[in-house]
Amino acid sequence: MENIDHQRRLALATTAAALGSTVALGSVATLSSGSAVDSATATGSSTSAARASTMRAYQIGTQQGIGSLSLIERTAPTPGAGEVVVEMRAAALNHRDLDILSGRYGGRKPAERVPVGDGAGVIVDIGPGVTAVQRGERVTAPHFTLWTDGDYDPAIFAADAGNTRDGWLAERIVLPASSLVRIPESLSFESAAALGAAGITAWAVLETLGRIKAGDTVLTLGTGGVAILTLQIAKMCGARVAITSASDDKLALCRKLGADITVNYRKQPAWHEAVRAANGGRGVDIVVETVGASSLSQSLAACAPNARVGLLGALGGPAPAPPNLGPLILNNVILKGITSGSRRNLEDLLRASVANGLTPHIDRVFAFDESAQALSYLATGEHVGKIVIRRS
Repeated sequence: MENIDHQRRLALATTAAALGSTVALGSVATLSSGSAVDSATATGSSTSAARASTMRAYQIGTQQGIGSLSLIERTAPTPGAGEVVVEMRAAALNHRDLDILSGRYGGRKPAERVPVGDGAGVIVDIGPGVTAVQRGERVTAPHFTLWTDGDYDPAIFAADAGNTRDGWLAERIVLPASSLVRIPESLSFESAAALGAAGITAWAVLETLGRIKAGDTVLTLGTGGVAILTLQIAKMCGARVAITSASDDKLALCRKLGADITVNYRKQPAWHEAVRAANGGRGVDIVVETVGASSLSQSLAACAPNARVGLLGALGGPAPAPPNLGPLILNNVILKGITSGSRRNLEDLLRASVANGLTPHIDRVFAFDESAQALSYLATGEHVGKIVIRRS
């Protein structure tokens, strides 16, 4: 692979051939689980047969934590113009779901807000004017449902699933038809959901910012969803991967998933030195910085000349001292904040995953009625990779 753009286009072409369709790059239709949708036969209006009068849904309540979460029965949604209703089959958890439940993410929200930004399911109802998809199709969507392509715009937060609009932790969800990405036939609902926010965030750092190529060395921190998908995607692209954790058991699993360099940061507090030493003293080319201010100085110190650093988390809390920006300047490092990704990013990631046999690592799967337990497990930090809620 000469570079990720070449790799991506090869993956898209391979996937299109495997699906038996020829479509333009970036078209949603490339992800059809069968043949491309014929808009002439797609139904553009709702029918009562597809509708349920009520559904079960979780709501966030008073945002005092997981204990505020409640499962209720409420009126099932109906689609408006340009919208569809998707029956949820799987939802994937992210740390921000805990922050929303605790009122630490984006301020207070209506008590009836349905949480969780990532999911996958089947279209069961279609609103007026929708002609590009049809009932029965397997779909997913980015949590920023208005961000279809192009550069980031803060306006996307106005339609953020699980935050400013209802999310996936319900039997049905309403989504703009323009946000949908078809799920390839070979990909499960659970895998499609798991590749959501964590996958496209990692993809945005590795591909869009990092211009990853075979032979690069990628550093990521921890063993949560973003870090493990960074590991898997980077290996898919032919890169070496360094990863840190406080758990030797977790690091052993990371090595099984392909990690080339593993460092226990509790045993080696100056972990940037261990990373550089294990990489021949050179430093790393790309950093997916999931922790934030408290680790940024070491992440920058681990960088090779002309490295690219994507800063996307603040889980480590405030730094004990201002970060040392010397390596940023001396090594000509690019540091950029990353806010998830677009529908186009998700399309590209799903294509590349299918073409290259990537299956996201899922730590545990919980039943829909066990959603509170799933969130509690997420809060323990004991997981490696993604936690998924399945609804059969």
